[in-house]
Amino acid sequence: MPKSKTIYICSECGHDSLKWQGQCPNCGAWNTLEVKILKEPRAIFKAESSPGKPENLSNIQIKEFKRIPTNISEFDRVLGGGIVPGSLILLGGDPGIGKSTLLLQICDKIGNYDSSLTSPLYISGEESVQQLKLHADRLGMKHPHLQIMSEVDIDKILVTVEQLKPALVIIDSIQTMYSEDIPALPGSINQVRIATMKLAQVAKSNSIPIFLIGHVTKEGVVAGPKTLEHMVDTVLYLEGERFSSFRILRGAKNRFGSTNEAGVFEMTNQGVKEIKNPSGVFLEQRQIKIPGSAVTTTLEGTRIILTEIQALTSPTSFGYPRRTASGIDFNRLQLLIAVLQKRAGLALQNSDVYVNVAGGFKIIEPAVDLAISLAIASSLKEKIVDPELVAIGEIGLSGGIRSVNQMEKRIKEVSIQGFKKCLIPGYADVESNIQIIKAQTLNQAIDLALR
Repeated sequence: MPKSKTIYICSECGHDSLKWQGQCPNCGAWNTLEVKILKEPRAIFKAESSPGKPENLSNIQIKEFKRIPTNISEFDRVLGGGIVPGSLILLGGDPGIGKSTLLLQICDKIGNYDSSLTSPLYISGEESVQQLKLHADRLGMKHPHLQIMSEVDIDKILVTVEQLKPALVIIDSIQTMYSEDIPALPGSINQVRIATMKLAQVAKSNSIPIFLIGHVTKEGVVAGPKTLEHMVDTVLYLEGERFSSFRILRGAKNRFGSTNEAGVFEMTNQGVKEIKNPSGVFLEQRQIKIPGSAVTTTLEGTRIILTEIQALTSPTSFGYPRRTASGIDFNRLQLLIAVLQKRAGLALQNSDVYVNVAGGFKIIEPAVDLAISLAIASSLKEKIVDPELVAIGEIGLSGGIRSVNQMEKRIKEVSIQGFKKCLIPGYADVESNIQIIKAQTLNQAIDLALR
């Protein structure tokens, strides 16, 4: 007969200890250690279970499956073409960013798009059914068969899902779910892990796609154990400034598609609205006759987006000049300022430098280096950058301009958006119906771009 032993488990973080303590040594909470009796594991080499039956990979037949379109092209783009049946998708984002609104609209779109599907099921642990009804009415939802439920007991939810077999399940949010089998509070590591594991089993066995809404920490990552992101098939993040109307949907993990795609949305009074031409939206309010502005391209998956880089320089009021970056990497800004001082001879050592990407967009690729440098030089010299010009290129420490990938595709998008000129590295070999201006060094680029 297997032996048993007594341990103490923290109901807040799941930390286990061999003896009771007033304060959890892991999370610091008081009076949270609860007793639990565990059975000793069986001997490692004792084969009491029947062996599994592995299959040869070449003999496995893939069942044909059809992705479920959400009828929101920007969302389908990020997922890789639609929702895969049986997949577990985690959506994270800051409070108030629009996670619940977006998924409510997806439930409505799916029901109206394909009447052959069974009704979606929206389960909330944060709102009552009356509050969900008010939310849906505000969005103008017309789908009469959407089912909603307010519940936090994960075991009741699993029984309901297996009985109804809905086309789609939304769990809002995973941190509010709990199981009575786990001696811990909702939102603790053990509760989140077990709830996700049970939902994954139901999703795979019944081919029901399940969306999990996840809270995020102040660092911007999904709250709970890191294993949560390993357990799901797809991890999505909805980003954007709280007081800006634009939202960016990115994929951090996707077993059924690329993680390089991004969807662009706008938050309106009627909910989340997709933006199919982000370049036009980000550039529509650009002021072309003011120094400190330059246009560039950024690559988001398979899409080219034109965006405006804004820069402002002003005499520093303190001994150490201030540098501020919004939408670009701060260390990258420091590097470009050093190159502008050393290679281009700009006197920035006594100037504060502020750089911003218009529209709240975040850019991480080096193809925007040239536009950032031109915007800073434009502000310092009080000369405007040619308003019909788009700058593309990476800046090296030597002051040279390096080529970037997919240059022809970028220039094609520049032409589509109505720009007449494109400043690119001198080593790039491309042809276009717009004027191509080449520069090999940063000094040449500044002379060619500034008026």
